[in-house]
Amino acid sequence: MAWLIPGAGHVMLKRTARGAILSVSVIFIFLLGLMMRGTLFQPQSGDLLTMVIYYGGFIGDLLAGVLYFLTVWLGYSQPDQAGHVHDYGTKFLVAAGLLNLLAMVDAWEIATGRKD
Repeated sequence: MAWLIPGAGHVMLKRTARGAILSVSVIFIFLLGLMMRGTLFQPQSGDLLTMVIYYGGFIGDLLAGVLYFLTVWLGYSQPDQAGHVHDYGTKFLVAAGLLNLLAMVDAWEIATGRKD
């Protein structure tokens, strides 16, 4: 549940304030990436570096959970363009997924008693 809906893991653990902060943060970062017209990564084969970058970016995008699926379902598709703003937007989309990954790990550590 923590992967699909950002912050839901903390809400299920009765940490609603932390869950709300994480949810708002992930959604805000993802929306910033969309407003900067960032590109969603698609798996691409080729040499090793290309595969690492594109598969890693795809996994980072996918970690945003329902935000990624809504974006793909609604048909968001930006061509890969040169420029600073588009590049930053692409990185913001991946960063939202990585922040959600950190939230999932944090919720798991709280649930297992490793963290208060």
